[in-house]
This record gives sequence, structure tokens and C-alpha cells, in this order.
Amino acid sequence: MEKVVGTQCSICQTRYALDEVTYTCPQDGGVLDVVMDVEAIRAATIPEDIFTSPDQSMWRYLPLLPVNDPGHLGTPLRTVGWTPVYNPQRLAAELGMTHLWLKDESSNPSASFKDRASALLVARAAEIGAEVIVTASTGNAGAALAGMAAAAGTKAVIFAPKTAPPAKIAQLLVYGSEVILVDGIYDDAVALAVAAAEEYGWYCRNTGYNPFTAEGKKTAGFEIWEQVIIANKLDRPLNVFVSVGDGNIISGVHKGFKDLYALGWLAHMPHIFGVQSAGSAAIANAFKAGTEVIEPVSADTLADSISVDMPSDGLRALRAATQTGGAYVVVEDQAILSGIASLGKVGIFSEPAAATAFAGLRKALSDGLLSRDEPALVLLTGSGLKDVRAAMQAAGEAPVIAPSLQALKQYFSA
Repeated sequence: MEKVVGTQCSICQTRYALDEVTYTCPQDGGVLDVVMDVEAIRAATIPEDIFTSPDQSMWRYLPLLPVNDPGHLGTPLRTVGWTPVYNPQRLAAELGMTHLWLKDESSNPSASFKDRASALLVARAAEIGAEVIVTASTGNAGAALAGMAAAAGTKAVIFAPKTAPPAKIAQLLVYGSEVILVDGIYDDAVALAVAAAEEYGWYCRNTGYNPFTAEGKKTAGFEIWEQVIIANKLDRPLNVFVSVGDGNIISGVHKGFKDLYALGWLAHMPHIFGVQSAGSAAIANAFKAGTEVIEPVSADTLADSISVDMPSDGLRALRAATQTGGAYVVVEDQAILSGIASLGKVGIFSEPAAATAFAGLRKALSDGLLSRDEPALVLLTGSGLKDVRAAMQAAGEAPVIAPSLQALKQYFSA
């Protein structure tokens, strides 16, 4: 493919041809970066080509992606991305901020950010002739793959821990994928998906394993550049807050910014802040210790989408902060629930993992990591409908009264 040079290991920096290695580096197991041909892209495309595109999806950035046009017009596969950015003045005033944006990924077809990676992986699978795609997921990545595969008519096999929220499992089943629940944690499902891919010759979508997942996720970085940095003519770095579990979303967003910077289209590299739950903070622990050695934890958090013992894309996720002047922030589960409630009051219904990023912004402000006049964007990665149980914890339960005006008056006077 003329847009792609090949891949490069994030640890040893060894380069490979695109068809030489499919997943991780054979020398040290490092996650591979897809290396785009910057000169070829710059010669063929200018920013105005993208700004004037009528395509309001992630596929408006096709000149910057390592796949060809996937086809499937008129299907959910072609409506992923170009999610809305909000500028909530009341919330900004509450925080004492001057410039605040929220990018809401819940408008994606399966209601989460993970559609970006899955749409691109489905396109890549078609190009290499893969008939079955497999992944492990706590729900969102699996639902995204199931939905995108259904749109393209591709078979998908999903392994999920049996503790995943029922709403997410229902979504997997409705899309018609082969869903297998694992009596274990997420990391067990990941290992089983890899083993199954090797055994049956399936194409594995696993986060932090297949290099093309970050290529789909980098489109969010492209959109933040176009919708916020360019649209608002920012003349200083934007601060971007991202919740982190496996680490592939934050590394994908970072990859998008790096590609734009290499092209000369991005003047100021954004500062990227990773936010983790205190119950699943392996990468944040490494950041605090000043090391790139990430040690596993025993994850325990209500934010199931970011509950990970050992992040599979931890090194790149760590570097997303260290290489951009950002930081890692740790928040408690109660702060996450509070974030769900705060976002709800401005009309946005977010699942715990999404609200984690907002809780991180709030903590960064209180800890002095970010001044209140600096521009910031919070990436909200999934809909609250994904985890109604957590939403009820955040909002509480509605009262029950008798069906009479007298009862209503008693309620209001109480």
C-alpha cells in the first residue's frame, strides 16, 4: 500500500514490511506502530481536501489511513466517527474554566469509541482475505466488532468475562456474533482470543496486539484537530483528557496527533492526560515512579471498560503523556460516579469509563496540574446505557408516590 511504509516496534524500533509481521514484534513482543509514508501523503493531500470533504465520518480521513475505501456505503460501518464536540458553558463556569470542550463518542453506531478501531479492522480483514475476526472484550470493543462485522457481513467471535455488564452482552448477541463468556477476568479472555486466533487462523482484533486498532482510534485525534484546534484557531497546546485501561485509545489519539505533526499540519502538539481509576492504575503507577516498567495490578473498579490488571498497550499509553508534556491522574470510583452525575446535568449520559476522563480533569484542576485558563477537551468514550447499574449508583433512585395530587403535594412539601 503506497500510503504505508511498514510497521515499527515500539520497544526495539525494528521495522517490518506490512505483510511481514501481523501482530506484535517477534523479537521482544513489543506493540507495533504502523508507519505512514508522510511524503507520499503530503504530496497527494492537503488539509483543505479534508476540510471540504462531504463525508462526515472517520472515513473523511481516508488519505491518512492505512486501508483503502472499505465500501459498504449505507451501512453503520460508514457512519463511525465525526462525533459531536460540545462547549458546555455552565459546566465550564462550575469548574472556573475559560475553554472547555467535551467530545461525545456515544453517537457511534454501537455507542462507544471502540467502533473506530473495529471499522478499520473490518476493512483491513477484507483486504487480507480474513473470513473470521476474533477479539476479547469487557463489552465495548466486542460490541463494536460485532456491529461492524454484522454491517460488513463478516463473522466475528467474541470472548468476554462472564462478569461483563448484561447490557453489553445483550448487544453482542443481538448483532449475531459468536459470543463466548469466559469464567475468568478480562486478561484471561485476551489470552484465549490470541490462542484461538492461532489455532483456527482467525484475524485477531485484540487491543494492544493488532497494530491496526490504534490506526482506527487515531481518527479521534484527527477530529479533535479539525473540530477544536483548527475551528477555534488555537494558538497554544490543547489539553486532552482520556480514560485509560489497556492504553490503546490514548496511544491511538497520540498517534493521530503525531501523524498530523509529521505532516506539518499541527502547529502545537496537545498535552495528553491519561486518567485511571485508583483500582486499576498500572500505567499511572509507572508514571508516578518515573519508569517505563509497568507492573500488573489486581484491578478492582466499577469502570469495567478500563479495569485491567496488565495493560497490553501500556508503554505507548505511558509515552502519550510523557512525550507530550501531559501527565497521569488517578481518581477514586466515587469521583467517577460524581462525574456521571455532573455530565448528566448538561445533557450527556456517560458510562463510568467515559466519566473517568472528566473526573480526571476535575482532579487535575484541583491538584494544580492544569490552570483554569488553559484550553481542555475531555474525550467521553461511551454511553451510560452501557452500564445502567452504575448510572443508578450515580443518580440514585426515583421516589414512588400514590397516584394522587395530595400525595404529590406531600412529596413536594417534605
